[in-house]
Amino acid sequence: MKLFHIVLVEPQIPQNTGNIGRLCVASDSILHLIHPLGFKIGQKELKRAGLDYWQHLEVYQWQHLQAFWKAFPLDKQHFFFSTKARALHYDAPLEQGGFLYFGREDAGLDKALLEEFPTQVYKLPMKAGVRSINLATSVGGVLYEGVRQSQLYKQW
Repeated sequence: MKLFHIVLVEPQIPQNTGNIGRLCVASDSILHLIHPLGFKIGQKELKRAGLDYWQHLEVYQWQHLQAFWKAFPLDKQHFFFSTKARALHYDAPLEQGGFLYFGREDAGLDKALLEEFPTQVYKLPMKAGVRSINLATSVGGVLYEGVRQSQLYKQW
């Protein structure tokens, strides 16, 4: 079983997605891309950021969230990350096989989605006055908190 499922909802910047792909390979996680995307999968910036890791990445594309949820029904293992959350990512009970959702770089996850699952919404701590941090940095922070919690790294 893979470590985590990283779910990028409508990512816009290919370099971020490329970097996140590398994180997925390094952590034995799966990447799910929810359309519409702000780039083409073959775009050179995506491949450049992913380096030679992209060929080893398990990545899937979905036309919309409903199609994704049909394949992976929502349950307590789906976690949504947003600057609008109150709870910190350290408090999320991240377990192997969990789904970690991140929204568009310019808009985040849809407000209705966050309101529908309020007990499953978390944020990374940031100093007051800072609007957000880079998407790939956010994914890395959450993903490696999950690696720490799972303690599977001890097998690597």
